[in-house]
Amino acid sequence: MLLEIGFVLLIFGVALVFLGVILASTCGLKKENAKVEGGGVVLIGPIPIVFGTSSKWAVVALILAIVLMLLSLSFFLR
Repeated sequence: MLLEIGFVLLIFGVALVFLGVILASTCGLKKENAKVEGGGVVLIGPIPIVFGTSSKWAVVALILAIVLMLLSLSFFLR
């Protein structure tokens, strides 16, 4: 049951990304001076490697990683 739900969510996410790229390229959402920011976390064992285009997004990524780790621990210990 969980495997099927995960697979459906994966396909849905890929379709949303594909749709977003198509809509952004066809609707003229390109701006010459647009600024893109983001960040992420790579977990290698218990060691987080945080990166971002600014310190704000690095902190946001770290907070989201901590929330996801606590959520996965709560599901694991249940």
